[in-house]
Amino acid sequence: MHKLLTGPLSVEAVTIPIRGLPESLRGAKLVQLSDFHFDGLRLSEDLLQQAIEETNQAEPDLIVLTGDYVTTDPRPIHGLVHRLKALQSRAGIYAVLGNHDLYFWNSKATISEALRSIGIHVMWRETVYPLGPGLALVGLPDFRRCRSFKPGLVLDPIPPETPRIVLSHNPDSAEVLRQWRVDLQLSGHTHGGQVVLPGIGPLQAWLERWQLSRYRVLYHWEWSQGLHQVGANRLYVNRGLGTYLPGRLFCPPEVTVITLA
Repeated sequence: MHKLLTGPLSVEAVTIPIRGLPESLRGAKLVQLSDFHFDGLRLSEDLLQQAIEETNQAEPDLIVLTGDYVTTDPRPIHGLVHRLKALQSRAGIYAVLGNHDLYFWNSKATISEALRSIGIHVMWRETVYPLGPGLALVGLPDFRRCRSFKPGLVLDPIPPETPRIVLSHNPDSAEVLRQWRVDLQLSGHTHGGQVVLPGIGPLQAWLERWQLSRYRVLYHWEWSQGLHQVGANRLYVNRGLGTYLPGRLFCPPEVTVITLA
């Protein structure tokens, strides 16, 4: 059933030039995983295992996770972290939370603690330097669920000449982040649109446009997947691994391998 709903996993390899990146970091490799929705229904064991294997095969310097580890109930996170223990990265694994990770009053704490229990660094409005002082990694709260997004608290103190990568679950946040230097924003949230009609685009975007959807997933559907230029900044949106009904069409689940240049 999962194979019918999702299609095969796609490994997307992209090279991103970063202004002012130290020579020692050129060629550094990041792997991005997003939107697991691990709850026994929306992500198969086979697909998750394949995503982990593809990640490790890339031999990344850094692994980044961009949110939505569960769907509603936070308890399945314990099963997910048992599987994520197999991930391997030279400089560690860094994560931000998505809107589904904040669904219940205890979701944030339950999910954060579970991820930290296997050594994953969960970021909530924080800047770290896992690859050295020449590249900042910034983690932000979910743009829609968190009432105090406030990116300036972490972006303003970074020296302007220092390159930075920003993890922010919802790509709509790229509009707000135009005010700051963001060499690369990594987001998820959209599942790529899941059902993408050739020549037309994501079906969900049209449903929202004509007010036929019960809820709005995204305002900037033009940023629903892949690499985008947003003003002076760059945004990459991962299509995620988990899948809602009615499934995926022309929009396969994704592991992203990013090489910095």
